[in-house]
Amino acid sequence: MMNNFAYTKAGSMAEAIKALNTKGACLHAGGTDLLGCIRDGILAPSRVVSIAGLKELKGISARPDGGLRIGALTTIAEVASSAPIRDKYAVLTQAAADVASPQLRNQGTIGGNICQRPRCWYYRGDFPCARKGGDLCYAVEGENQYHAIFGGGPCFFVHPSDTAVALVALQAQLAIAGPAATGPAAGKIVKIEEFFVGPDKNILKENILATNEIVTEIRLPPPAAGVRSSYRKVRARQAWDFALASVALVLQFENQTVSRARIVLGGTGPFPWRAVAAEKALIGKRIDATVAAAAGTAAIEDASPMRDNGHKLQMVQGAVEESLLALA
Repeated sequence: MMNNFAYTKAGSMAEAIKALNTKGACLHAGGTDLLGCIRDGILAPSRVVSIAGLKELKGISARPDGGLRIGALTTIAEVASSAPIRDKYAVLTQAAADVASPQLRNQGTIGGNICQRPRCWYYRGDFPCARKGGDLCYAVEGENQYHAIFGGGPCFFVHPSDTAVALVALQAQLAIAGPAATGPAAGKIVKIEEFFVGPDKNILKENILATNEIVTEIRLPPPAAGVRSSYRKVRARQAWDFALASVALVLQFENQTVSRARIVLGGTGPFPWRAVAAEKALIGKRIDATVAAAAGTAAIEDASPMRDNGHKLQMVQGAVEESLLALA
């Protein structure tokens, strides 16, 4: 059963920021994750502050530098069907198209997708786990087949977002508004890689947002010449499922030789995980079966699987190898 809460439908960013300063307030955008968290007892807000009506936070537009601006309230479906994104940032188109189900893609927003709460069944269930202020992570000795093989400890959840993996590979930036700056493109600008917070830094948070801060837009850099990209998601079902493992590739080629590489893994750590060793294995080389296999092996060299999730090693290795061969 949901607790009682007040509801504020913000008419401006300034109104939303002010309302979020209320103790126990929570932000509402698409609501696909928030309402589930409230029903599950993960959150018990005293006030829900909706920004769903703020038109300035919606839409996709060109930036002066040749990149793209995506408003945080742009739906996942709009991102997946956008021609400018499809033409220049295929990895993001493919990642957005792989999010959940058509119904959720039409309701959920890209800002909400990257700010999701953990999907760990202990966190979402009736367990006083460490992320909820308890003393231990139940996944350590419990059922952990879906948990982290990278960056875990003292909590071993995996970040559930598909689009975040693609955005890290694209080196996107986020605009964040707060009390000092409330315009749609005002406030601080952060690299998306610096947005996420690992459990070793703060076990109670997934990102750097303060309670009165809002992601307002995503900024994509202009695509460089010779860049190809792709997103591959391995899951138990074709729809309505989170990644067991995923890989986002953004590679720049010069005469079929890789000059720059970004390989980011999803479903494997508490935030999108860069496979730096795999990137290095590609630089200065033409991709063939031998090089792709070497990169796949390098992608898992720092993994620390738990008792029940060693299968993710083969998933990551195979997904990296196959994605590289397909992109080449």
